[in-house]
Amino acid sequence: MSLLTGQDINYYYQDGDSRRYILKDVSCAFERGTFHVVLGESGSGKTTFLSLLCALDKPQSGQILYDGRDIASIGFEKYRRNKVSIVFQAYNLIPYMTAAENIKVAMSITDNQLPPDINAVAHNLLDYIGLDSAKADRTVNKLSGGEQQRVAIARALATNVDVILADEPTGNLDEDMENEIVAILRKLAHEHNKCVIVVTHSSQIAGQGDEVYKLRKGKLEPHE
Repeated sequence: MSLLTGQDINYYYQDGDSRRYILKDVSCAFERGTFHVVLGESGSGKTTFLSLLCALDKPQSGQILYDGRDIASIGFEKYRRNKVSIVFQAYNLIPYMTAAENIKVAMSITDNQLPPDINAVAHNLLDYIGLDSAKADRTVNKLSGGEQQRVAIARALATNVDVILADEPTGNLDEDMENEIVAILRKLAHEHNKCVIVVTHSSQIAGQGDEVYKLRKGKLEPHE
């Protein structure tokens, strides 16, 4: 069974007597161990789609199911806290905290079972994604863009969730750093059995996806 699914999702804005659909009758299925890519141009509804998958917003109709259960019945806040993690294009780190402190903040709000030494976990995660101890203890506003995105990925891993969502995670990075970040995300799917879903306008990232979808005119279809 798919880990995260959408069934007949509709999202629209009411404009007088008419509706402007951002997403129309969208159904989808995302699996563990797979690097999924949702490709779309600016304004195609990619970020809206991701917001629905992570329960930052909700559709006017249709369902989103986690492991066969409607996320509304789980509770949107509980679902966000314990089932999914988000990697943002703008990183969304706390700038006056160190890389390790940013990760420990995320660990402090989940109900998932974690190892008791969260400081060691934070440093181990940062080492895993390529940041040494000196950078782990540096405030994030003194790290490069690529390093901050690595911190954001480590933060997403810290809460021990199975679904990692990424919104244009390489949009602020150069090509070399983009390749490194995509390699990390693919590794999380293939070697750690995570369900990774990236929304992007980048055809280069799409070319590395295991399953690739195209979002266009409110419709989500397999990308050929």
